[in-house]
Amino acid sequence: MTNIPYRYEPTATAAEILAEHDGLEDGTESGVTVTIAGRLMLRRGQGKLVFGVLQDASGRVQLFAPAKTTPEFEAFGSLNLGDWIGVTGEVMKTKRGEVSVRVDEWIVLARWQGKFPDKWHGVTDTDVRYRQRYVDMWVNDESRERLINRSKIVSGVRRHLDARGFLEVETPMLHPIVGGATARPFTTHHNALETDLFLRIAPELYLKRLVVGGIEKVFEIGRNFRNEGLSTRHNPEFTMMELYWAYADYQDCMVLVEELVSTLAVEITGSTKVMFGDRDVELAAPWRRATMAELIEEHAGVKADLSMSRDELAAVAAAHDVEVKDYYGPGKIMQEIYEKTCETNLWDPVFVTEYPAEVSPLSRDHRDKPGYTERFEAVVAGRELCNGFTELIDPVEQLARFEAQAAEKEAGDAEAMSVDHDYVRALEYGLPPTVGLGIGMDRLAMLLTGATTIRDVILFPTLRAEAGTPGNDDDPSSGEGSAE
Repeated sequence: MTNIPYRYEPTATAAEILAEHDGLEDGTESGVTVTIAGRLMLRRGQGKLVFGVLQDASGRVQLFAPAKTTPEFEAFGSLNLGDWIGVTGEVMKTKRGEVSVRVDEWIVLARWQGKFPDKWHGVTDTDVRYRQRYVDMWVNDESRERLINRSKIVSGVRRHLDARGFLEVETPMLHPIVGGATARPFTTHHNALETDLFLRIAPELYLKRLVVGGIEKVFEIGRNFRNEGLSTRHNPEFTMMELYWAYADYQDCMVLVEELVSTLAVEITGSTKVMFGDRDVELAAPWRRATMAELIEEHAGVKADLSMSRDELAAVAAAHDVEVKDYYGPGKIMQEIYEKTCETNLWDPVFVTEYPAEVSPLSRDHRDKPGYTERFEAVVAGRELCNGFTELIDPVEQLARFEAQAAEKEAGDAEAMSVDHDYVRALEYGLPPTVGLGIGMDRLAMLLTGATTIRDVILFPTLRAEAGTPGNDDDPSSGEGSAE
């Protein structure tokens, strides 16, 4: 590309021009000359006059190009939609009341080599939208705004935690042992060390080591990786915020969550009431608290709790078409019944509490109810938003639970944890009473932007290989992979 400059210096943005010159009278000039740059999104000719619409990161502004004063008028009128251009000219308002920049000088900054998508309809092919995000963000205003808001949400979480005295850190993404959550990991190999490593499924065990080391309020926002199928709620790599807070418990953490989310809702949408799908969700604090057993009885009309035997719980599960595997204990069966009969029916925010210890290997036992833990999950619009619990601090009990998880792995549970002896050693040095929390940032962004699929809030979601690539015969738009 010849004559393309190495740098270009705009003096104003589209949004600034519109804001500063809205008061101009129709058909008048401002006497103010600006230089702007962006994509040409619309062009139409009317004889000796060409109108264009230039879009930059702040918005769109009209270009006014009369043949009499526009340099190389014919070439300007032949620009392709999607071309990047720079324009210098006087700000004016047309007789029809449109703030515009007259094209006194112009230059091409980058050529669009193909056919730009239809200016009115944007990109409707979902495979093109997700695979070619660089196109989607230009032609779909909603996509661009949603992804910008996602960034604001992450920044807002960081700002709110910083204001509460939490220290942000970075912990390893390559782990020698699978731990911190129950999930199937991605495996890689370190050549120099001649050892297999795992992409982290959660930073939990490293962050709690830092609490042992004296950092009383700590958090991390980063990528986690779980080797699972694709769905509207799952992407193999995703962003999680995890925090650990010494001297607090799960009750304190629930208050933090509802205050954080409701505050972010106002910052992003202007209200605690957000639209998700075709329904409103009211996020104002306080949120409802309900035990898992209470919700099962409320939504399934049956009793299912740890006062029942495994056989009794298995019978309830069978009556509700819930699969029970041989290695499931009573707590696991109870959780499966809850997930099948309750979770998707929980619309307004609710903290689901009192999870069985069997399915909560890192949670502290409930102080009043044997067999249960002081754990909660926040469910909003039928989706888990976050998971938190008062942390298990007893190294002997933690080792026993790790060993139970390892036994489940041997029995066929590919998502069970391994024994992390170094973490047990860290607990031996003393972990004070502590609460932990993990919020899925992608799901939080979905909630606050009204996105019903996780792909809409991830800049570059994981996709099947593109059709036509060697070794791939699949249509990349045929579904979203394995079900949840």
